[in-house]
Amino acid sequence: EFTRRAPAVVNHPHEAAVAARVIERLVGPGLAMVQEPAMPSEDFAFMLEHRPGCYLFLGNGDGEGSCMVHNPGYDFNDAAMETGAAFWALLAERFLA
Repeated sequence: EFTRRAPAVVNHPHEAAVAARVIERLVGPGLAMVQEPAMPSEDFAFMLEHRPGCYLFLGNGDGEGSCMVHNPGYDFNDAAMETGAAFWALLAERFLA
């Protein structure tokens, strides 16, 4: 028996493009990776049904603990916080300009 608990996560094209431009500005051309379609089950999908937005991943690096979240071996890379904070600041600047 399969119980569907959350809808598919579907990014809105405009918001995904804005996020991609902000990331490229932050890390440089060609360094941001576009994720191929995946099948995440995420409660953020409920928000995307009501408001335009974009679900994205912030890389954790390739070192020890680089597995996906929800894995017992996962270890958050604290160095990623600087990139994440800078992304949100640039994104806010873009929308408030």
